[in-house]
Amino acid sequence: MANRLNFSYTDMERWLDERRVTEIECLVPDLTGVARGKILPRAKFAEERGMRIPEAVLGMTVTGNYPQDDAAYLRAIAATDRDMILKADPATITMVPWALDPTAQVVHDCYFADGTLVDFAPRSVLRRVLRLYAERGWAPTIRPEVEFYLTARNTDPDLPLRSPVGRSGRAETSRQVYSIDAVNEFDPLFEDIYDYCELMALDVDTLIHEIGAGQIGMDFLTGTPLAMADHLFYFKRMLREAALKHDMYATFMAKPLAHEPGSAMHLHQSVLDADSGANLFSNPDGSPSRAFYHFIGGLQHYMPSAMALAAPYVNSYRRIVRNATAPINVQWGWDNRTTGFRVPEATPQERHVENRVIGADANPYLAFALTLACGYLGMTEQREPAPPMTGSAQALDFELPQGLPEALKLLRAADPLRAVLGERFVDVYAAIKDLEHLEFMTVISPWEREHLLLHV
Repeated sequence: MANRLNFSYTDMERWLDERRVTEIECLVPDLTGVARGKILPRAKFAEERGMRIPEAVLGMTVTGNYPQDDAAYLRAIAATDRDMILKADPATITMVPWALDPTAQVVHDCYFADGTLVDFAPRSVLRRVLRLYAERGWAPTIRPEVEFYLTARNTDPDLPLRSPVGRSGRAETSRQVYSIDAVNEFDPLFEDIYDYCELMALDVDTLIHEIGAGQIGMDFLTGTPLAMADHLFYFKRMLREAALKHDMYATFMAKPLAHEPGSAMHLHQSVLDADSGANLFSNPDGSPSRAFYHFIGGLQHYMPSAMALAAPYVNSYRRIVRNATAPINVQWGWDNRTTGFRVPEATPQERHVENRVIGADANPYLAFALTLACGYLGMTEQREPAPPMTGSAQALDFELPQGLPEALKLLRAADPLRAVLGERFVDVYAAIKDLEHLEFMTVISPWEREHLLLHV
């Protein structure tokens, strides 16, 4: 995928011929990051250049419901449930390694009938932000690191998750950060993952054992934001399939296990000059530039308002707690992992900022869009950052919202951020998240039954 930036439809058809593909999975990432779409025979796919699915597919909660009485949502999504026109992006064509017959998959963009992009589609939101960068001659790059948990199969949602059994016949019961032996427990799975990634041409780098029992981290190579979001979208889907093959689950829930650390999506980002390729975060003498500081200033100022995208579910906020691995603040520091924004040691050309706030459960297209939007606003508004933290930031006050309702209130009120991401997108997204929170509030948890039933 990395070398297909200028792939045409003709190139894509030749690619399919060479691999004798018989079926195509036509995919659209929805607001949750789930793959929606259709499966077409190869011959039908060759004829189709305007496949259609209902617009409301992009306006659903994670449970599949729709807001019924939100005025802003109803203004954005037509009451007639009109069609979107889908067009394949040839640069995203890749194989489906777990399919029995030769099957390919390709990501589609969503268009209205007048030929404009559907503005509340996640891929469109990221394209919108990248267009603002391009208009200024800027070219952002991103290197994602995503964490996930392997768990034993669990078909009963009322039961807590358990760590899976490895080659030794035993499940992990302790934290094995960076342990090679702990990774080797699941060698057959990881061999499949690397094989699948190679077949799909995904730009993965290293795999490590994270802090939690059964928690794994995958690092990707640096790339352009849209391509890397596509890679992460594919990776999440592939990983779940690979885990099922080995009789376990892979989950990107932000906090799947009560007594283990949460899972993050760390994003390392730079901004280059589009013509020269020079890193705008460094001056000619190698010192940090004003653009570098302004980018951090934008992250500090706008990230609290973007948290509904970075932490999109009720569960997401269980990860953001004091004295855990996730930051609770918008501080920044030089090689300081307790801050929301870390600046690792790097050469002037490689200077970058790591956003450590975003959860693994975030939609990759929206996660990339929000962090770049915050940095873009910082650069264009020339926002100065606070002084860097030199010690632990975990003892400081919370500077991020502590729940989804608070996060949505901040998102709706952040006019500059709304303008960059798109007004209609924010309206649709916020309405969906309101409904998801309402659905969650109808569920009575075991904690409430245990501690309140006979004691209050």
